[in-house]
Amino acid sequence: MTDMAELKKRKEALNLAIVYVDPDAFIANFTGWLEITAFITAQRAGLARIPDDGITPGLSEDQLKRADVQNVGDDAIFAFCMTAALKGDKAAVDKVEAALVENLGNEFPGSSGLWHFRATIETPATLEDFVGQAGKKLLLGDIPPPPLRAKENWSTGLRFFEKARKSNFVHEIMYPLAKWTRERWTETLEKGVAFLQHIEDNVPVLREALEDTRNDQSFIANSLLKLAPAVDMELNDEYQGFLRSLARRI
Repeated sequence: MTDMAELKKRKEALNLAIVYVDPDAFIANFTGWLEITAFITAQRAGLARIPDDGITPGLSEDQLKRADVQNVGDDAIFAFCMTAALKGDKAAVDKVEAALVENLGNEFPGSSGLWHFRATIETPATLEDFVGQAGKKLLLGDIPPPPLRAKENWSTGLRFFEKARKSNFVHEIMYPLAKWTRERWTETLEKGVAFLQHIEDNVPVLREALEDTRNDQSFIANSLLKLAPAVDMELNDEYQGFLRSLARRI
């Protein structure tokens, strides 16, 4: 069936692949996600109607190159690479890339998104640049030394948080990101407090932040807000207010 129910069904399959970093499931459901989103976009624009057989139309080689299809691919690939990076699972990203190149060619939808995790960008300029380069380091296991580790973890968490909020897979990224955030700050509490700024003030704040047991957007926002001073990072008043509003539980 080609309708919103089919969209939901196909997205749920891709959601699980992203949350659990399952490359086989991602590969199996990626093209179907491109097809249903492209069809519904065309349908809303009055350019397509539900086929008589009810089967979602496939995408031609030219259609795969369209900007809207490429953007949907970039979003999905970015989400998968982000959760894979949070687990340090480079093999999963390698497998997805190899399969998509084989099935759809070198310029497959999402290839430009993947590029940010593969290239060496000397001067990151966009959010995607920053996320991709941070993700690349996580995938390669390039862990900074203890004096720099907490600050880099905070910066990576901030960039991933901002990117996740712009994705169609926001919830699927937020849960792994929250778990990663908790693990990294727990590691800091156990092994790295000596490298924090103003230890006597910030260690109690760190302990308090970790007392929240829920792995969600609010936990991440609160951690970013409360622990910025611990790694000598400044947030302007507007952004502090933004994080405070997200950290608040209703």
